[in-house]
Amino acid sequence: MILIVGCGNVLFGDDGFGYEVIKRLEEIKLPENVKLIDAGASGAYYLMDIVDENVEKIIIVDAIDYGLKPGEIKILSVDELPNIRKYTFDAHAVPLAPFLKDLAEKGIEVKVIGCQVKNLPIPEINPGLSEEVKKAVDKAVKIILEEIL
Repeated sequence: MILIVGCGNVLFGDDGFGYEVIKRLEEIKLPENVKLIDAGASGAYYLMDIVDENVEKIIIVDAIDYGLKPGEIKILSVDELPNIRKYTFDAHAVPLAPFLKDLAEKGIEVKVIGCQVKNLPIPEINPGLSEEVKKAVDKAVKIILEEIL
């Protein structure tokens, strides 16, 4: 099974990127071995609960802040994830990198598809993606389809 997990909170601007990618993928007929999950702001908790022996690959989709151009997509392998407790890709304050690295050591292929944010108004509520990140949704969908088909 392939899990595609969208992380993020639609109330906080570009943080809704993962949700928008999952929503777009739901409109496409995907292979039966692909499961889509809108994990919201609880990506790490979902992963810890649903990963079992049938999972071969996990693709995490989330907003990131790596100082790139807004809307730029960055594909990360587990080897590229930081080895610190708190970092820019964190599935919303839950240390996710160590868990993903453990899964990779167990033979599960892990990729992170991150999109550089422009508008992240936390703690102010301001739903909706910036134009740059909105355009990146289609790019991310294309990358995911290439990964799973």
